[in-house]
Amino acid sequence: MQTEPQASAYKPEPRIGKISSWLGDEVDAASFPRHELRFRNDRWAAAIGLADLDNAQWIEHFGRFAPLANNLPRPLALRYHGHQFRHYNPDIGDGRGFLFAQMRDGEGRLLDLGTKGSGQTPYSRDGDGRLTLKGAMREILATEMLEALGVYTSKTFSVIETGESLWRGDEPSPTRSAVLLRLSHGHIRIGTFQRLLAFEEREHMEALVAYCLETYPGSNPPEDAPGRDEPAVILMHQVVERLADTAAAWMVAGFVHGVLNTDNMNISGESFDYGPWRWLPQWNPRFTAAYFDQGGLYAFGRQPEAVLWNCGQLAVALRMLAETEPLVAALNRFAPLYQEAMARRFAWRLGVEPQGLEADTRLIQAAENRMVETGLPPEQLFYDHRGGRAADDSDFGRILSGYTPAAGTDDPFWARGTPPSTLIDEVERIWSHIDRDDDWGPLHARIEEIRELGRQLGTPPIPAGHDD
Repeated sequence: MQTEPQASAYKPEPRIGKISSWLGDEVDAASFPRHELRFRNDRWAAAIGLADLDNAQWIEHFGRFAPLANNLPRPLALRYHGHQFRHYNPDIGDGRGFLFAQMRDGEGRLLDLGTKGSGQTPYSRDGDGRLTLKGAMREILATEMLEALGVYTSKTFSVIETGESLWRGDEPSPTRSAVLLRLSHGHIRIGTFQRLLAFEEREHMEALVAYCLETYPGSNPPEDAPGRDEPAVILMHQVVERLADTAAAWMVAGFVHGVLNTDNMNISGESFDYGPWRWLPQWNPRFTAAYFDQGGLYAFGRQPEAVLWNCGQLAVALRMLAETEPLVAALNRFAPLYQEAMARRFAWRLGVEPQGLEADTRLIQAAENRMVETGLPPEQLFYDHRGGRAADDSDFGRILSGYTPAAGTDDPFWARGTPPSTLIDEVERIWSHIDRDDDWGPLHARIEEIRELGRQLGTPPIPAGHDD
């Protein structure tokens, strides 16, 4: 069974203050006309010692943004650049969010509380700095499902409706507003390094590498890796390991992020920043999540390629500190690391004992062919065949019959017929209840179903590229 987050006392540690003078700008939150608590993630609030806050205190800190004790005195809008659909943009940064606090969780990790929809910053450009309530609801569903499916993801921590009417071109307007907090394993992006390269800030680049190695400790490069003792090279290897695993986790989940720009890539490897996401209705490598991705750059099947390209942009930035050869050597590890992660995560989700990379890759290929032939959604295939059940005379069935069920895969949960869904039709149905009747029951019911799925799937594979 998947374990709950480990409870902890509140342990503030605003470590980012060491580098904040050149990493971000102090800002103030917007003043909202209304604060109505719609979602609080008490599972993860317990992990950072904040579950004892009553609702009034919760709103004071996470709606009005009164500082938490011994934490950042003012929020920090982070500075970064980035490639957006492969076009370099120096005019970005935290435009509708900020870093609000940092603290340790029950496992000793330093986590960030960051906002979305908290008002304008120096990087808002023409934006209003706001978030729609529908966007917040969608992020709850995305993060809950990804967490259940074993993806190393940010957690939606809080959603407070804020009483403003917003106009958006991609949903019926006026529409309701909200402010969201996400709990993340850091907010340092590949685009953060790109900005320092653009301004030729070598000392700051060295300081940022040191901060990342200390704050997000990871495994060492292979023994034969060139330059394996250089800080920039160590970080490059860690980021490649982490993001290869993240890309595999998305693919096994059948998840399409939608906007894999370099400013949306967290060097901790954690998946975050959910906009036009989708889950696959059928197995289709060309399926896209964003209506504006007309060329399919970030289509489902191209996500590993996109992540590798982004890792390449980190290597370009780190050339300020290291030679090309050791950075390229790190990049060359991406493909085999991705294949290993695919095999590991696919066997875990299917609930069978792995048989080795070659055999497990054949199983994956047969499963993909089966989904293409039948039109079966990925979520249903994994559900129907959990623990090797219902093997048939198809290529997939014959291969699957040779696998041993993992422990705990015979629960009656897997015989109920259909898994909880976050396909777009279900998301729209849940939103319609909120929008039309202010009925939050279907959303909270779906969250509980998703969490039960996570419990039944059990403890997921450990994210790659981190210290044990």
